[in-house]
Amino acid sequence: MRRGAIILPVLAALVLLALSSLFIVDEREKALVLQFGQVRQVKEEPGLGFKLPFVQEVVRYDARILGLRTQPLEVTPLDDRRLVVDAFIRWRISDVVRFREAVGVDGVRAAQGRMERILNAAIREVLGSVPSNRVLSEDRTVLMNRIRDLAAREAANLGAEVIDVRLTRTDLPDQNLAATFARMRAERQREAADEIARGGEAAQRVRASADRTVVELVSEARKTAEIIRGEADAERNAIYAEAFGRDPEFFAFTRSLTSYERALRGANSTMVMRPDSEFFSYLRSDGGTAFLRAETPRGPVLPDAAAEPAGSSPGSQPAPAGGPVPLPEGGPALGQ
Repeated sequence: MRRGAIILPVLAALVLLALSSLFIVDEREKALVLQFGQVRQVKEEPGLGFKLPFVQEVVRYDARILGLRTQPLEVTPLDDRRLVVDAFIRWRISDVVRFREAVGVDGVRAAQGRMERILNAAIREVLGSVPSNRVLSEDRTVLMNRIRDLAAREAANLGAEVIDVRLTRTDLPDQNLAATFARMRAERQREAADEIARGGEAAQRVRASADRTVVELVSEARKTAEIIRGEADAERNAIYAEAFGRDPEFFAFTRSLTSYERALRGANSTMVMRPDSEFFSYLRSDGGTAFLRAETPRGPVLPDAAAEPAGSSPGSQPAPAGGPVPLPEGGPALGQ
């Protein structure tokens, strides 16, 4: 019984000693075995590790990719236009021994502050060497790669590897936004005015060309119309000449009737003239009287031109001077 009482505590102590000498490294971790602050063992692969109990200790570090978002930083590019920049960096521990020597016992928390200072210095150096329009253009990716490379060289002294750097925001300070927007608006208005001027110039050229084409077409059409009209007048005159040659008396009669029709056209069918006016000279002539008698057999017989004045009908009195002159019956209807 006494021996059993001694063996059990010894076995318990041995088990406790064995457990305290073992440690497990997760696949997401890197571990250092320290003895009195000095690195004695590096454990980067996942699995079971051994250490001296009560003398050595295990310090664990995150082996995953870590992220850090910086505070808004005001930088001055090459053209002296201030910008407010926010950045995001991704990094991980590459050399755990150097990392331990660089940051000490504070570990990742101290490394985050160091990485932010490294990143801010890289941003100031890169963005301060280019104008602001490059920062706000497609060259932004090239600038971010330059910042990443510069920060990676500085982070190597910490035993850290920089994976990527991104500029999440690049804005103007609030006090400069109004002036910048006004300048941008003025530039866009100037570009719009230039485009409008170029469009007006092109429209004027098109309009001038169209006007010239219209003038040419109208001139050609008028020329053709005048030619056709002249040919028609010549043909008409030829027909008139032929008709006049066949029957001069009828031609003179129709010309007189045409004159009467044109003179009495409209609502007014009454004319005031002297009885011996030359306007009705053809009706008073022998040729006109004979033609009217031949053409109007059913009408009343016209009196002889020498016996009665023209424009009077049988049984009627001559029209006084200045009075209305009626036409004989059977003659053409004047004013129609």
